[in-house]
Amino acid sequence: MPSAIEQIVDTYVRLKNRRGLDELMMHRQRLTVDLKSRSGYDFSLPIGQIDEEIAIIEAGLSRLKAESAGLGLSSPV
Repeated sequence: MPSAIEQIVDTYVRLKNRRGLDELMMHRQRLTVDLKSRSGYDFSLPIGQIDEEIAIIEAGLSRLKAESAGLGLSSPV
């Protein structure tokens, strides 16, 4: 069964919502920076999970780009 982030990314790709994917990516990146700047606790597990989510979002962005190229769209979606 796909994870929640995989389902969200798949929906955004299906709807061709590049902005939604970009916002998801920026949020995850901000979380990573914030967690890496903290001390006093081992944040390696949540940082690893966020890194996995970032990889899923990047794959979705690549799929969206490939679909746009296949349709002959030159402008970002």
